[in-house]
Amino acid sequence: MADDKKLTTRSADFSAWYNEVVLKAELADYSPVRGCMVIRPRGYGIWERMQHQLDTMFKDTGHENAYFPLFIPESFLHKEAEHVEGFAPELAVVTHGGGKKLEEPLVVRPTSETIIYAMYAKWVQSYRDLPVLINQWANVVRWEMRTRLFLRTLEFLWQEGHTAHATHDEAEEETRRMLGVYRDFMEGWMAMPVVTGIKTDSERFAGALRTYSCEGMMQDNKALQAGTSHNLGQNFSKAFDLKFQTEAGVSSTRGTPAGASRHAWSAVW
Repeated sequence: MADDKKLTTRSADFSAWYNEVVLKAELADYSPVRGCMVIRPRGYGIWERMQHQLDTMFKDTGHENAYFPLFIPESFLHKEAEHVEGFAPELAVVTHGGGKKLEEPLVVRPTSETIIYAMYAKWVQSYRDLPVLINQWANVVRWEMRTRLFLRTLEFLWQEGHTAHATHDEAEEETRRMLGVYRDFMEGWMAMPVVTGIKTDSERFAGALRTYSCEGMMQDNKALQAGTSHNLGQNFSKAFDLKFQTEAGVSSTRGTPAGASRHAWSAVW
């Protein structure tokens, strides 16, 4: 039977109007798992089109796609103190598997810096291996207390680009370049105006030197973070011993930590 109930008006309750539109348009539905959602075919079709366009834009800047594990050793997060402190309240942790208690708990990824830069440390030996420009399309889990369809759920789809560079300036250039890609995608392809700028220290990504953001302005006068790009400096490089020998060959022990950046966009429609 069709639901003939009229929509709440935007002016009466913008938040309620949004949720009702998502449900009535059959874009998504609430999952039996608290805080999670089911993306229905209409909604997933929109995601596929957005993903295809943004993926093309990433590849045009030299990025390649790869995939990294969903599970991260708990000890990895503790290697970068600010990072683990920033994500600690949102972590989901697996303590048992195969009917046995695990020797080391596994964190269900809230983001993938630690596992990715641990791998980069294996792959990068010299300046000839840089830059590394890799993107991942994946799901992440953050134990949010207050959730809303598409805007924030416990599990959500996103992409995260992770790069490694020979210098801070190259990492900064990449950080700003990807911010521009997001802005071009949102304004030129999604017809969604955004405000771009640098985050305050209190809002900066945990473990980054600086964070740049695309903010969409909502009708209720709130800003919606629609995409972020971060200069990670050498924080994760040092934590995971990501070093390389320079062109001058002055370090026989690969003693120069690489610079790094990270950019991320989730299914915010």
